[in-house]
Amino acid sequence: LVNFHADWCRFSQMLAPVFSEAASRFEGDPRVVFGTVDCDKESDLASRFHINKYPTLKIFRNGEVARREYRGARSVNAFVQYITDQLADVIQIVTNEESVHELLVAKKANIFVQVHDTASPLWHSIKKLASSFREDCVFFALLQVPIEKQKLLYYSMTANTEKYPDSLDNLAAVHSWVSNKCLPLVREITFENAEELTEEGLPFLILFYKPNDKDIIKVYTDQVMQQLLDQKSSINFLYADGNTFAHPLQHLGKSIKDLPVLAIDSFRHMYLFPNIKDLTVPGKLKQFVLDLHSGKLHREFHDGPDPVPAASPVVVQDNNIVFDTSSKPVENPTVTPVAESVFIKLKPSQSRYTVLRDEL
Repeated sequence: LVNFHADWCRFSQMLAPVFSEAASRFEGDPRVVFGTVDCDKESDLASRFHINKYPTLKIFRNGEVARREYRGARSVNAFVQYITDQLADVIQIVTNEESVHELLVAKKANIFVQVHDTASPLWHSIKKLASSFREDCVFFALLQVPIEKQKLLYYSMTANTEKYPDSLDNLAAVHSWVSNKCLPLVREITFENAEELTEEGLPFLILFYKPNDKDIIKVYTDQVMQQLLDQKSSINFLYADGNTFAHPLQHLGKSIKDLPVLAIDSFRHMYLFPNIKDLTVPGKLKQFVLDLHSGKLHREFHDGPDPVPAASPVVVQDNNIVFDTSSKPVENPTVTPVAESVFIKLKPSQSRYTVLRDEL
């Protein structure tokens, strides 16, 4: 558990002795590390993990940062209980495959594995995956089966059961398959899960689509995979039924007839992707997201579009071609439409955090 803080922040000052006391409760336990990062001194780390408020408490499991921050009570007992819960084994051991059907959890992905040897690399990998995705997936295991009966299944309440198709010896492929089932790269946002998604602390890239146009979801998903894989830890890729979420569209000056519509909600502003036809243009979608993180979208909202240098006019002197370098910049005519965030009310409370800037 890592506390990203600043010494001048009063919430960080209040947390420091509590965090230190909680850390002392786990001294000698090699499974647990409490760490602190002074973001003023370690600005590169703060930037790398997109720290935008103090204090921010991030959880690292098996060397990977969890998508959800710690947002619970800031007390010694709360921290101790949280870490204790994190250390608990989350894999439910069953005696037969049939019993799994009675234990399935409706709103989560359900992973079932049959393993021959609990000392095997496969079982070790499954245990790490179960720990990493404890909030997103439910894991079941049937142990000590004949080696030829080893298998890995995905159960869903709304879709067909899927069997892992490749060799279970390929642990990288197992990790990728389970990761995609537990936490799809592109997810649907609904009124039921909107608050939970906001709790992950990441801005939203949302495609609003017509209910009868599912093809655009595939196009969008393909472009996210092609252009934005390296951004998955800094923004949530979502799609939403435009009929259900008509209110955000109205904030953008759009209606159902304008669908599909693509926008970023930073929890302060909503930025409209200028032209949905550019979705498949290589680099366009990625630049839109990078402009959010660099502050360009926010800056242009307040100050207008960034100027771009005009092409240097050609001047002919004595049959020689030279360039006039005195040209002045001209304004970029492209302006990203902006509206107030619809999800701002679900943003972390300023009674618990010092927010660094308006944008996430």
